[in-house]
Amino acid sequence: SQKSFRTPDIDIVGDATHNTLFEMLGNFSIGDYFKEGAISFALEFMTQNMGLPVDRLHATIYLDDDEARQLWLDAGFPDERISRHGDEDNWWGPAGLEGPCGPCSEIHYDLGTDKGCLQSDCAPNCTNVMNEHGDECNRFVEIWNLVFMQFYHHLDGTRTNLPSTGVDTGMGFERLVRVMQRAETMYETDLFQPMVQKTEEISGRKYGTDRDTDYGIRTVVEHGRSVTFLIADGVVPGNEGRGYVLRRVIRRAIRYGRRIGLEGNFLGEIAEAAIAKMGEMYPELVNNREFILTVLRLEEDRFQQAFLNGNAILMDAMEGQDSLAGETVFQLWDTHGFPV
Repeated sequence: SQKSFRTPDIDIVGDATHNTLFEMLGNFSIGDYFKEGAISFALEFMTQNMGLPVDRLHATIYLDDDEARQLWLDAGFPDERISRHGDEDNWWGPAGLEGPCGPCSEIHYDLGTDKGCLQSDCAPNCTNVMNEHGDECNRFVEIWNLVFMQFYHHLDGTRTNLPSTGVDTGMGFERLVRVMQRAETMYETDLFQPMVQKTEEISGRKYGTDRDTDYGIRTVVEHGRSVTFLIADGVVPGNEGRGYVLRRVIRRAIRYGRRIGLEGNFLGEIAEAAIAKMGEMYPELVNNREFILTVLRLEEDRFQQAFLNGNAILMDAMEGQDSLAGETVFQLWDTHGFPV
């Protein structure tokens, strides 16, 4: 398992599917097995090791990857459970302007026809709206991405075959656990329940009561877990780079904590629950416990002071006004770290 941290989704964490921190499982082949081996191993692991019913699995392939399609057919997949998708969903790389890249084949798990948008055209990567809140369909869960490193992308936009092909796969552990435990979301799995229960205890709110409460609890839980890992790895809050990312996540957790009635410092208690749950597998959490709690306490104190300072400036600027000047908003955000 590899700890991974994603920044693009920070502002939407709190919904049912997005994380900043997740555990990535995978397997790699460099110059050894390629598409046939990767598909065979993945299918074997899903069905024989994890015990997932094969008729719930769907495969997606790149638009013109007929080789992968035939391999899925040879593995026993019916054609109706194999679908083609473009660059956004089924192409990886290059990581920069040039480098290795190639088509992907993803394995999706079907939660059932009674889930998601309930539309007749529902399929993996479905973007149909499923409720009045505008949430996208969640019937299919992408579990595993098989990346076939096949080409080299050059600066002029051309692609040539790599001298030696490879496989780089990534499977989301939290998503696999959700499927295995038949949970509605990852927050109902045993990976997150200790943190959910701790948040319920200290906030007096009950998860599952209403949409806003659930969003707040999920945000506190997910961010509380992720910052615990970041600090254990030596990241400290700052105004640039990874330190700024950490500060941003901590302060977003605090803001949503306030919305569900959490006052004062509370992230240390979420961190304690995360350490108790995951410390056996990640001993750096236990070894750095005091450091983690100290950093969180100092940052929560710092945010409280920033809020008080920014609020005073905001009240002065708003006196007799119905709008704020852009430079005032920038000062609140840039100088005082005020959430705007």
